[in-house]
Amino acid sequence: MSGGNGAYTQVLIAAFNEQEGIGRTIEEIRRYIDAPVLVVDGNSSDRTIEVAKDFGAEIVMQRGTGKGDAIACGIKHLDPAAKYIVITDADYTYPAETIPQMIRILEANAEVGMVCGNRFHEKGSNPVFGSVFGFGNKLIALTHNMLNGIELEDPLTGLRVVRGNLLRNWQIKSKGFDIEVELNYYIESIGYEIVEVP
Repeated sequence: MSGGNGAYTQVLIAAFNEQEGIGRTIEEIRRYIDAPVLVVDGNSSDRTIEVAKDFGAEIVMQRGTGKGDAIACGIKHLDPAAKYIVITDADYTYPAETIPQMIRILEANAEVGMVCGNRFHEKGSNPVFGSVFGFGNKLIALTHNMLNGIELEDPLTGLRVVRGNLLRNWQIKSKGFDIEVELNYYIESIGYEIVEVP
């Protein structure tokens, strides 16, 4: 299926007990791109699986634990023909309206390997800035950038579009939420650029 621009795109969502957000997440994604959705479920005890199925998602059960393990599991089940992979959280945190733009950036720029959603770009209009949460995230970003030599405002974002061939060649080591840091480093280490969009 198309990401709205002729490119075959697939969506990968790791989920654990997200019955409240998973349906809205899938519904909004489908509003902006025509793409199959693969949900990796970490053995949820609520109705996450049923809700995801109701919204047309394919379900893969995770054998291990942690977000990193879920992403690794999902990558193994991706369609080899998918050119771009949207990775997003299941809790309806990230606006899907930016996804078509993210895909277009990859299509137009061969040197870009990944496009990330940036929650903190417009500081004046974002309520998290000035809060303890916002300060903590800025501190994490600063530490991440210093340790990895990568300049990102929102290195832990849960919304990314990545070239499918790069994901399929990625040898994942992280099991938990440090998966985002590892992915950032991987993309840069193989010579590709990372672009952030608000």
